Amino acid sequence: MEFFLDSANLAEIEEALKLGIIDGVTTTPTFMHKNGITDIDGAIIKLSKMVPVLMIEALGETAEEIVTEAHRLLELGLDKKKTVFKIPVNFEGVKACKRLHNEGFLVNLHLVYNIQQAYMALTAGANYVCVLVGRMQDQGHDALSLVKQIVDVIKEYNYDCKVMFSSVRYPEHVKDALTLGAHNITLPWSIMKKLGDNHLTKLGTDQFFQHTRLMTIQVKSVISDANPTVDITCKVTDALLKMTESGMGAVSVVSKDGKLAGIFTDGDLRRQLRILGDKISSATVGECMSPNPISVEGDALLQKAADIFNANKVDNIIVTENGLPIGMLDIQDLVKLDLLN
Repeated sequence: MEFFLDSANLAEIEEALKLGIIDGVTTTPTFMHKNGITDIDGAIIKLSKMVPVLMIEALGETAEEIVTEAHRLLELGLDKKKTVFKIPVNFEGVKACKRLHNEGFLVNLHLVYNIQQAYMALTAGANYVCVLVGRMQDQGHDALSLVKQIVDVIKEYNYDCKVMFSSVRYPEHVKDALTLGAHNITLPWSIMKKLGDNHLTKLGTDQFFQHTRLMTIQVKSVISDANPTVDITCKVTDALLKMTESGMGAVSVVSKDGKLAGIFTDGDLRRQLRILGDKISSATVGECMSPNPISVEGDALLQKAADIFNANKVDNIIVTENGLPIGMLDIQDLVKLDLLN
């Protein structure tokens, strides 16, 4: 099934073409008007140089006017093999289609509402028969049955023509077009962008990224530049100042030789306040800290840190290098990376 974009928005078209799967673009003067385009011919020329196949309107009240307009547009410099002229399926349109077909033009007879109109288009040599499915359904018509009828007639009588499924309202219409055997579909960018959306696909993709990060990223690469560290003999008030400056809920406590001795957290502060009361202002960090702190080497992978958080139910892990603290890993660091819930 050929895949067309229904648009006159140059930014949308450029973005859609990046997918590498777009067979062409269908557009109308109405689309151009909505996008603030005043030079229709200029826009058509620009689009023709951008897209593989361009479908444009050849307007006219009589067959002669339609044919003249198709010739005029072609003379702008369009490629006859890559330009399809859209014509409403009425008697004048059918006559124009037959003439243009005989001259080697590509024609899309559209606004087809019943199988009789489609039959006229087929016998006139139309390359495309276009059913405006969404618009027909809005008006209470069974557009899907009509698409299937035209597909069957083309197959039964071996017409060299494609059924275009247009006026797409939602992604489900793409499924309908495929199921019914439509040869071509044209849809707006807003719907095209939704075709790849699926909650389960997103969950699976997120999980792949999550596991890749856990298995390839080192702990030291995600810690912040802040490394709140205090000497074991410093006052609790000084430790609180360090915590505030760093924006973290803990500080590493080191001995005189710089080795890791403990951790002082806001949880330790609350516990010691209940025990010491006002005396805490004169207490040292060494008296209030949690000894034997949980730590992880900076070269370790994030998987190890995640395992530590899950096993110990802590909020902070000290990151070390050769026994010396080089930073602090907060549980929120992994939550932000979608590595922990």
